[in-house]
Amino acid sequence: MITLNQVTLHRGTKTILNQATITINPGEKVGLVGRNGTGKSTLFALLDGSLHEDGGTYQIPTHWRRAQVAQNMPETEMGATQFVIEGDTPLMAARKEVAEAELSGDGERMGLAYGALYEAGESDAKARAQTLILGLGFKLSDLDNPVNSFSGGWRMRLQLARALMCPSDLLLLDEPTNHLDLDALVWLESWLTRYTGTMLVISHDRDFLEAVTKVTIHLEHSKLTRYGGSYGFFEKQRAERMLLEQNAYEKQQEKVAHLQKFIARFKAKASKAKQAQSRVKALARMEMMAPLLADAEFVFEFDEPKHLPNPMLTLSNGELGYPQSSTIILDKVEFSVLAGQRIGILGANGQGKSTLVKTIAKAIAPRSGDLQEGRGLRIGYFAQQEMDLLDANANPLEHFIRMVKELKANGNLEGQNTREQDLRNYLGQFHFGGDRLMQAVGTMSGGEKARLVLSMIVWQRPNLLLLDEPTNHLDLVTREALSLALNKFEGTVMLVSHDRALLREVCDEFWLVSAGRLTAFDGDLEDYQQFLLDEIRRLKQPKNTSVQSPIEPVIKKPSNKSAQQLSKIDLRIAQLQSERQQLTATISSTQAFDKLAELSAQLTQIENELSVLEDEWLLLNT
Repeated sequence: MITLNQVTLHRGTKTILNQATITINPGEKVGLVGRNGTGKSTLFALLDGSLHEDGGTYQIPTHWRRAQVAQNMPETEMGATQFVIEGDTPLMAARKEVAEAELSGDGERMGLAYGALYEAGESDAKARAQTLILGLGFKLSDLDNPVNSFSGGWRMRLQLARALMCPSDLLLLDEPTNHLDLDALVWLESWLTRYTGTMLVISHDRDFLEAVTKVTIHLEHSKLTRYGGSYGFFEKQRAERMLLEQNAYEKQQEKVAHLQKFIARFKAKASKAKQAQSRVKALARMEMMAPLLADAEFVFEFDEPKHLPNPMLTLSNGELGYPQSSTIILDKVEFSVLAGQRIGILGANGQGKSTLVKTIAKAIAPRSGDLQEGRGLRIGYFAQQEMDLLDANANPLEHFIRMVKELKANGNLEGQNTREQDLRNYLGQFHFGGDRLMQAVGTMSGGEKARLVLSMIVWQRPNLLLLDEPTNHLDLVTREALSLALNKFEGTVMLVSHDRALLREVCDEFWLVSAGRLTAFDGDLEDYQQFLLDEIRRLKQPKNTSVQSPIEPVIKKPSNKSAQQLSKIDLRIAQLQSERQQLTATISSTQAFDKLAELSAQLTQIENELSVLEDEWLLLNT
């Protein structure tokens, strides 16, 4: 097992751990969580042997083999398959021993060396490596391409495959999902659930943590707190504890009540479509987690758009592709984007999501078709490459001044305050105040750059938000703030993300990009995940096997309904919703803090019963 006993750990002048104590048992799969800057990656450096404790005792079994994803960008002309194979360090050591034994001419040594090579998995090494590469989203044609021929994100996927290739007793994964799309993420989850060693994961993807971890360790105020459950269990336990802390509760009470009021309003008007019901359940979790959200040090919100054209955007008989290529990526594309819609865009890597998003963002024009914009359309477009286009030598204030000048020159300002002091005040809301206001972007973290790009989008008061993987560099607290802001946003949201929690909390409907077409996806994220797994199985089947079209997900056919049973369920749901409303009001107004735990337990019981009844309702209506 891994034990930290009264461990103190410094990084420069900063104290990461102060007499921290924790135990991790063999085979446990642990999520390490905490706000950005608390020192999670530094703790990993202690676990992998790069750093040593400054006080206390740290112990790890000496025979444990450790594996982790290298953070440096690989630079080599080596083929992708061979690069991943070389991540298997015992195999490479066995190969080296065979070569040296053959040179020595010692027959006994050669026999032992070849036996060790067989035990190290030489016979299936290539197959194991290629399974990892393909699982992480590469194509068959990529297997022997040089590592240097891939973009940075794909090279980091190869680093992940290389770490998974290495036999290990301890696997350390620091933000492994950052460069993955949803299909690769689903595959990775499946792989990690079968991993038999001890695993620690740093991730800001709540669904990913929920799927692959069973223990949560929270790093806060230089202390480690262990929770005997996944991230959802940790959230609930921490929220209940905070509810019982009188001072924190009094400070948060107004913010909590405001959040709960907003969520209740949405839930009252939400349809019973499957996607909308998924969002209702996700928002119910936010309602329960209101104390945590209110405690967040960072919040932001979008101003109400000045115009809401309807429809915002339409495309008829579109052919989408890139101007420098004759290839049609998406054909016969038809869509209409309406005011107030919340659309999640799904699709495996390489199917055309980026092409669709760039066309909507006007970064590329349709090859053919009629694209019409509503009058007064203002698109706020977040793309990962936007972070790369930031001037590394300029500070946040300089970026804003340049943006204002450009918008003014193009006639796109709509009465925003543009005085330098107004810009300074605004940036302060996004935690760019004091020294950070004048900090060069090149010295900022990925999360800070993402926050700066978001702040520039929010300032422009868009009515259509087009967000392509906005959360890759955001910590969990900032992701929650973004989710809440998007839910309050009065305009339209179109979202591409591998963060299923964000998709579930924000989107009421989904579009699927697959097999060269854009179609409505008649299901929720659980259906889509099953669709991806079915696709993986389909691709492994012989070609003559009859399979379903990849653009037609498996959705249950309608069955006979029991009107009497539905009536009973509707009646009970209405009763529970009334009880929940009364109980929420009691919790918000009570000053009897010794009773809060009992009230919270009652609310949890109501939410659990509502969840079961909603599932029964949906089952009878599908």
